[in-house]
Amino acid sequence: MPESKERFEKIYTLRSLNCGTTIQLTFTAYCPVKAQYLLGVDFSSAPTHRKPITVAVGLMPTTNDPVYRLQTIREIETLRAFEHMLTEPLNWIGGFDLPFGQPRKLIECNQWPTQWNEFVHFFCGQSREYLRETFRDWCNNHPPGNKLAWRKADKPAGSSPAMRWTNPPVAWMMHAGIARMLEAGLAFPAHRYPRKRSHIKRIALEAYPGFTARKVIRGSYKSDTPAKQTPERKTRRKLILDALSNGEAGLSICLESNRRWRHRIIEDARGDLLDAVICSLQAGHAAFQRNFGLPRNLDTLEGWIASVPVR
Repeated sequence: MPESKERFEKIYTLRSLNCGTTIQLTFTAYCPVKAQYLLGVDFSSAPTHRKPITVAVGLMPTTNDPVYRLQTIREIETLRAFEHMLTEPLNWIGGFDLPFGQPRKLIECNQWPTQWNEFVHFFCGQSREYLRETFRDWCNNHPPGNKLAWRKADKPAGSSPAMRWTNPPVAWMMHAGIARMLEAGLAFPAHRYPRKRSHIKRIALEAYPGFTARKVIRGSYKSDTPAKQTPERKTRRKLILDALSNGEAGLSICLESNRRWRHRIIEDARGDLLDAVICSLQAGHAAFQRNFGLPRNLDTLEGWIASVPVR
């Protein structure tokens, strides 16, 4: 690892995964600024102590050593702390489990801005009530079976449409997260923003962990409902983790985690820890591809999902 280091101060509200206590820390750390970290973010639009934003952190693999070594998993309990994390002086590529864009058809139909960064500010500046009514109007004007608009990447990924506002409410995840990411000065290759971004050392890619999980198992591997947190789901989490570790999940890199993290990932019935790890691996896989594996005919308004092959 590079010897050059940078001193910085961090102020956090963190939850310890060891004992579940909440503490506020102010501390000085030394960071290898030339090191390339790999992050995976399982996002929540309303993070709390019980349902935090989960962030997997490890070192970026290399072509000579294509192994993602998980260092830690952080739990972030407020959107303000999420904003702070985004601006830490680290060099990273991150996979974020939230939509970065909406379907072009929906945007053009409503005469919303069609430059991605302008659209982000517009979309996130609207009330949920306005957006909910707009989504409902769209659905009411389309036939059963085709009520929701889809981005080009959604169906190949098997993800929910980015405009879905209930079960799961991925539209509200975008509404809460993407403008904060834009304001943090990140680079977004799937939206070619900013145009000159070679100097930016924090790179954000949209991720969707379900795409990789379904390459390994069929059926659900997680639930927020205690009654549905079954032994069968736990077994599926173990199968997914084994496949990620053995390079059998369709990705160009594999996972290395110690026994402690492996146990916690498998025992996490909500699947947040596993989802964060998958997001990081998807981002790392994309980073190994030419132009992050993005389509040649990329629609920069809609974007793309990391590790989903171009058809």
